This record gives sequence, C-alpha cells and structure tokens, in this order.
Amino acid sequence: MKPRIAIDMDDVLADTVGKFIAIYRRDFDTNALPDVFRENSFHEVLEKDISQRLSDYVHQPGFFADIEVMPGAPEITRELSEKYDLYITSAAMEFRNSLVEKYDWLDRHFPHIHWKNRVFCGDKSIIRADVMIDDMPYNLVSFQGKGLLFDAPHNRDNEMFQRVFSWEEIARVLL
Repeated sequence: MKPRIAIDMDDVLADTVGKFIAIYRRDFDTNALPDVFRENSFHEVLEKDISQRLSDYVHQPGFFADIEVMPGAPEITRELSEKYDLYITSAAMEFRNSLVEKYDWLDRHFPHIHWKNRVFCGDKSIIRADVMIDDMPYNLVSFQGKGLLFDAPHNRDNEMFQRVFSWEEIARVLL
C-alpha cells in the first residue's frame, strides 16, 4: 500500500485567486493590477462591501467550472501518483453549485486521478492520509499527518506549517 496524499482543490490545484482577480478586473476595476491581489488578501486591499460582493460570486453557477489550473499541478500529480495514492479533498459542501463543476473540472484537468479518489466534504478532520496539501491552515490543524501549507495571500501570516510556494517545490519535498 502506497502512502496517501490528500490534496485540496481551491488555491492548490485550481487558481481560485486568479479567478477572483479576473472577476474584479471585469466587474469593478479594469485597471487593477493583478499583482496587488497576489501579494495581499482581497479583504486587506478592498473596501468591505466590494470584498463581500466579490466573495458572493462563489455561490453563482459556473464559478468553479473554468478556473485555471495551477502551473505544474497536472504533471507533478502524475509523478506523485507513481509513489503515492492521491486523494482530492475539497470542502465542496460549503458551495452547493461547486459539486458538479468541481467533478467535471477534475475530469478535464486531472483524469489520472480516479473519481473514487475524490472526497467532497465539509470538515476535513475526517481525512486520513500521510500528507495533506492545503491553503487553509484550519484544515491542517486537526490533520494527523504531515501538513504542507500551499502559499496564498490569505495565509501569509501563518507559521504553524511547512509552507510550499509551487508544485515544483512540492515535487522537491515529496519525490
């Protein structure tokens, strides 16, 4: 039996921050510089009402359907799958419309990860694996294995877990 890796979707496999940047530039400020939002959380940069309106997009049908893939994720997960059993673990229950969209997105971008290895849940404390890669520190706190925190603007202050900045870095750590 191979060791298991639990891999989050949003802001780990999928560039959700990039999707928010595109929506913000389309609907609020066409001149906004994307790098501003790669360095700081939307909640730090935007007025509260604009930030809330932007956050509300996750509840709209189609939001999760066309998010860009994180660079290197498909290739490196293929490499990892030779040494590990990979499980996609997404707290998808929070966003009702996301279930089918995330399922189809995984079929398109990660066909090498079988549908049986997809865990759509609400509370990731139920996940049993050797390693978890996630952008949300609270998912790693209750995790019993090794937690890798995928760098994102919303977790920059957290120093509790080993931080990884890219899929190439994950390959260096786990392969």
